[in-house]
Amino acid sequence: MTLASMKRKYEPRKVQLGPDGERVATSAMIASLAAEGYDTVAAPFGHALLEMAKKDEKIVGLSADLSKYTDLYVFAQAMPDRFYQMGMAEQVLMSAAAGLAREGFNPFATTYAVFASRRAYDFIAMAIAEEKLPVKICCALPGLTTGYGPSHQATEDLAIFRGLPNMTVIDPCDADDIMGMVPQIAAHDGPVYTRLPRGKVPSVLRQYKPDYQFQLGKAQIIKDGKDVLVVSTGFMTMRALDAAKKLADDNVDVAVLHVPTIKPLDTETILAEARKGGRLVVTAENHTVVGGLGEAVARTLLTEGVTPGFKMIGLPDEFLEAGALPTLHDMYGLSVEKVVQSIKGWL
Repeated sequence: MTLASMKRKYEPRKVQLGPDGERVATSAMIASLAAEGYDTVAAPFGHALLEMAKKDEKIVGLSADLSKYTDLYVFAQAMPDRFYQMGMAEQVLMSAAAGLAREGFNPFATTYAVFASRRAYDFIAMAIAEEKLPVKICCALPGLTTGYGPSHQATEDLAIFRGLPNMTVIDPCDADDIMGMVPQIAAHDGPVYTRLPRGKVPSVLRQYKPDYQFQLGKAQIIKDGKDVLVVSTGFMTMRALDAAKKLADDNVDVAVLHVPTIKPLDTETILAEARKGGRLVVTAENHTVVGGLGEAVARTLLTEGVTPGFKMIGLPDEFLEAGALPTLHDMYGLSVEKVVQSIKGWL
């Protein structure tokens, strides 16, 4: 507990009321992000993996006692003979996945992002990445998607895995991304780390771009605009699109470039969009500002001599507090309202 949180502990609590005047329940552990105005898909990862497994008998699933909370349960219930429950032993999980890959299987290993990036990192580096084995590491609770505090908030996972040779790194936005991603990473001949929205996942991208299809290694313009270019990843693309709607009311025209693949980065598309003059470039990510998308984009622009106005939206370089997600997102600048406020302040 930080000094700031200790101080707030004794402050009067504000009770959030709904339209009917009743108290709104909030939770530190929220499986699905609030996404007003969007349809949702239940467990898209589990269902997409099951469909792939019906076509590919080499696909197997592993979990560290978290199949329910990574949506792997859909696969596990349908194909119990191809599911391995490894218990709360992430190092064993990754080692077993590496062994299965060596034997010709296509393993999908699921856990929470903090446990893969912190607890099992050396096993992933030595047993999987160095050997270029096709293990797909699919991790729930990325970044600030839980209010359980630093023990569960994987705010630095992208930075950790970006620095690992041979590793492909993905941060999908929504159900559309996930369902398109699963077949492509299954076919990818190498290790993959992907963040994993789970539960009831909103379908966002096709609402703005009906023909949207996830493409491994590619960034795509979801909405064009002449005043601001937001380069975003993960659920922050949804927040950027929602913010763009609000900013339009103030005659601010915002373009949103969605970057689901963090490594390898689609530098060609990013540079092409950044070279369109007169736009402020803003990166937005559910990750610390250290070592994530923002720094990757900044490096790309500077090394190529492209120097637009540049700002970053992301989490601070600190351990975050515990609490209800709406409160935390507002506190750390990830809510739609805070994104709008930040962009207006920079213009």
